[in-house]
Amino acid sequence: MARAAAAGASSEIAVTLLHAEDAGRDDLLAADGYLFACPENLASMAGTMKDFFDRSYYPVLGRIDGRPFGTMICAGSDGESAARQIARIATGWRLKPVAEPLIVCTHAQTAEAILAPKTIAPADLTRCLELGTSLGAGLALGIF
Repeated sequence: MARAAAAGASSEIAVTLLHAEDAGRDDLLAADGYLFACPENLASMAGTMKDFFDRSYYPVLGRIDGRPFGTMICAGSDGESAARQIARIATGWRLKPVAEPLIVCTHAQTAEAILAPKTIAPADLTRCLELGTSLGAGLALGIF
């Protein structure tokens, strides 16, 4: 999902694709906009994403106001809780939402399905690519 969105955005702007554990304050400060992507685990954003926000929140507070952001969630059944958590953090940072959260539901409900590698349907990958393209185009055109 993240690679598809990055491919779409990179057709418009320079893109840096980072895993949450590798991202931090300096990356947030250097970017003109953000697309936060993570799985939802136990009705919450993934722990590595939570750790990223924990490490980065206060060091950039008041320094990234107004920048655009989008959210992508991969969930087994719902995804709304993780999307709400990210939206609350983005509100605290005073980021500007530029799209509704994109939630891809894998319908993984058994232990085996949850633990198995996920295959994202082509239609969902197209949605991710389009979100990335839209965010990139908005940044390139100065709309955001």
